[in-house]
Amino acid sequence: MSDTKDFLDHINQGYTTKGDFIAMGAAMHNGETITNAHVKIPLKTLNRHGLIAGATGTGKTKTLQVLAENLSDKGIPVLLMDIKGDLSGIAAASPGHPKIDERHQKIGIPFEAKDFPVEMLSLSDQNGVRLRATVSEFGPVLLSRILDVTSTQAGIIAIIFKYCDDNKLPLLDLKDLKKVLQFATQEGKKELEKDYGRISTASTGAILRKIVELEQQGADLFFGEKSFEVNDLCRLDDNGRGVINVIRLNDIQDRPKLFSTFMLSLLAEIYGTFPEQGDSDRPELIIFLDEAHLIFKEASNALMDQIESIVKLIRSKGVGLYFVTQNPTDVPDGVLSQLGLKIQHALRAFTAKDRKAIKLTAENYPISEYYDTKEILTSLGIGEALVSALDEKGRPTPLAATMLRAPMSRMDILTDKELKDVLKKSKLASKYNEEIDRESAYELLNKKIEKAEAEEAQEAAKKEREKLNKTSSRSKSAPKSSATEKAIIKVLTSATFIRGALGVLNKLLR
Repeated sequence: MSDTKDFLDHINQGYTTKGDFIAMGAAMHNGETITNAHVKIPLKTLNRHGLIAGATGTGKTKTLQVLAENLSDKGIPVLLMDIKGDLSGIAAASPGHPKIDERHQKIGIPFEAKDFPVEMLSLSDQNGVRLRATVSEFGPVLLSRILDVTSTQAGIIAIIFKYCDDNKLPLLDLKDLKKVLQFATQEGKKELEKDYGRISTASTGAILRKIVELEQQGADLFFGEKSFEVNDLCRLDDNGRGVINVIRLNDIQDRPKLFSTFMLSLLAEIYGTFPEQGDSDRPELIIFLDEAHLIFKEASNALMDQIESIVKLIRSKGVGLYFVTQNPTDVPDGVLSQLGLKIQHALRAFTAKDRKAIKLTAENYPISEYYDTKEILTSLGIGEALVSALDEKGRPTPLAATMLRAPMSRMDILTDKELKDVLKKSKLASKYNEEIDRESAYELLNKKIEKAEAEEAQEAAKKEREKLNKTSSRSKSAPKSSATEKAIIKVLTSATFIRGALGVLNKLLR
């Protein structure tokens, strides 16, 4: 009994907070839940990033749901990556269950069923607010890193952006970028060489192949207008609750390049747009990256460096990043070292590799006199997890095996009708779901090429006239020459018209 009392004092002292907090559940000791030994996460440290890990079926998604709900109730907007398609239920209240009541009685936190304000977003053709960005907004450096090109090819991309800036050619989508690359080594070769230096056809060909690879993963749907404004992720509803933005990604699991491209673009835009917040008492936005291994799976070394830099810097903008994955080893060490909150669900030790991963995972947590970390990692039940957070002074809290509270919203997906009702209530759909294809680099360069071809045809016709005039002045058959001249001019003019018509047809077909 005294041991239990010592443990209760240990937890309550370690998780004392003067500011606002989220109560995740109650600590467990010797297999029993200690009622009112609440494990609390201060809002002040939520921008220090975090990790939610564990084997399939151990409750990671429900933990994410609990955090998102409580953040919303505290007036903090949330962005969720719904890759498995099972987070839409946040928009509906939990139907309740006797087991939920029993769990909360043990924890010492009353259960309240409620729904939450949700905005459905989409990167693809799925219903939802469309997320887009222009090629120009990416810029040459970020685009080069995403395409994983060589330093020489990155230099060519920088030249292409400079040429477009200098000549007022908007780079909006991948079609624009491909057109400029082709123009640089064909019709516009002399023009670009004069002002920017020689551009290798082999290099532009390699860049074009990288762009085609990106297109095959659906990036042509992402690049374009109207660009999504990241400040729209930070909205509150009429009751002051943070809006939970759910990005529907269940159709791009096999397209990790598109997912990592989008995520890096989003984080870079947030970092460049949000003001410096300093050491405030609450974050501005929390982002949960479910199936986080997809971000790192296809990332090049250059892209990984960019991700690590953003993770380190974005905290000052009041933004917290939470990686949700099966094993902590899915997250690179450079990122893992930046994470303040760790919620570790059970791991399974089926192989020698699994046992090695468990040993490495255990070493990431503070040493505890109350737990054998390696042993408890394999014995946690569903909805239970090891928690290690930061207190308000940035110090690690005591390690706590925790019985987590249940979500207040539905632990299941919405029906088709319910989903349609949520989409109808969207306040952003009318702003972003109209596809815009204004005149940009592709159209302007086609006009430039057509004009140049028409001028060439006119010059050829002029030279032919001059030649015929000289011939006619020396010949007595002037009427016949005049007729020949008219026929040639007619043929050349027709050729120009046909070339222009084919150009227009080609544009329509694309």
